[in-house]
Amino acid sequence: MDKYKRYLGIVGFVILVIGMLVLIGMGCTKCYERYNSLKDEEAAVQTKLEQKRQEKMRIMQKIARLKKSMITAQKKIYSPIEEKLGDDTLFFTLYSDLIEMVHSNSIKIDSIDYKYNPSGDVFVQQGSTYFVCDVNLKLVSNYVNLGKLVQDIYQYPYYIKINNIDIYPYPKDKKILLTEMSVRLYAHTQPEEAYTSEDTSSVDGNIEGAQTPIPQE
Repeated sequence: MDKYKRYLGIVGFVILVIGMLVLIGMGCTKCYERYNSLKDEEAAVQTKLEQKRQEKMRIMQKIARLKKSMITAQKKIYSPIEEKLGDDTLFFTLYSDLIEMVHSNSIKIDSIDYKYNPSGDVFVQQGSTYFVCDVNLKLVSNYVNLGKLVQDIYQYPYYIKINNIDIYPYPKDKKILLTEMSVRLYAHTQPEEAYTSEDTSSVDGNIEGAQTPIPQE
């Protein structure tokens, strides 16, 4: 009887070991399946990130082409309707149009500030007949709407210079962009007829009123 008890103990021990091995095997299988699942998820995320990188590159290349086109294009400099308007009034029309372009493309403005007549600008250096204003915006958008905004700025009938544009994907959602954009607005300080009737050669031989060539900075 003791002999059988010993065998029963051995059998029980073997069964216990087999059970433990089965449980360990099941655990390893689940870990392996989870590992493969995580690898698949990582591969999917990497694919999406690469697509976003390529999309961002296309947007940046488009922006670069548009900026180059804007530099070489002949666009009108905005002229007020009335004489002797203050800087705020001259600024208001161009500023309002810019904000409207941002809103019409479903882009959120996180913050905005501006600076009058930056000293390094070519037009500012040419004298008081020009008003210049830098507008610095922090925007929240996606790639498509940002591209549309840049296109709208390019198609705007008056000259707006894009000083710089920096794009950062939102960490919690790579489809959302955080954009820092600086643009420069230009305006004549007098109505168009006031300066087209005057001799402007003493300021710059290339300046021809509303058809002023874009400064090559």
